[in-house]
Amino acid sequence: MPRYADTERQSLADLLLAVGPDAPTIIPEWAARDLAAHLVVRERRPDAAAGLLLPPLRRHGERVQSAVAARPYPDLVDQVRRPPRWSPLALPPINELTNLLEYFVHHEDLRRGRPDWQPRQLPAGQQAALFKRVPAMARLALRRFPAALLIQAPEHGETTAGAGGEQLRMVGSPGELIMFLFGRQRVARVQLVGPAALTERLRSAKLGI
Repeated sequence: MPRYADTERQSLADLLLAVGPDAPTIIPEWAARDLAAHLVVRERRPDAAAGLLLPPLRRHGERVQSAVAARPYPDLVDQVRRPPRWSPLALPPINELTNLLEYFVHHEDLRRGRPDWQPRQLPAGQQAALFKRVPAMARLALRRFPAALLIQAPEHGETTAGAGGEQLRMVGSPGELIMFLFGRQRVARVQLVGPAALTERLRSAKLGI
């Protein structure tokens, strides 16, 4: 079975080295070095990674990430490339479940920070794997959005989300839908069909986890 999480991890590590530590990403105030540090902290410092979800630990997480980002850049990228063996995330089924979206989205965060970026032509199997995550991600990201959304990925399927009300339709490839639902609306190439005020509100809404 293909392990797309590992493919995205290695491709991201290659790109981190190619563009250098100061390359921009689409995340405000994050350069390539900061993105790499985030991934290292997520896998190797659970005490600090908890700050992403728990406000009381946020300052601690920020301090740890700053310290990790100050490490020599090649060493930092090597830690992105080689996950710790002791991590439960390294187990193949868990790795694919938890890391596919993480590494796909952050790979695109770095790719799309450059003005000349173009969408990748992903393998059909990877597109299908990404689309499997769309329904749950859509329900979570759009649970309070005041519309009934029909989300379609041609040749892969469709799902619904939203709190109900006026109808909206979102169409795109699985990868572009994932980027949109993770709060990357500005760089996600999807088509929105529906009332103009609602589509604009959705494009600027705070989405993601």
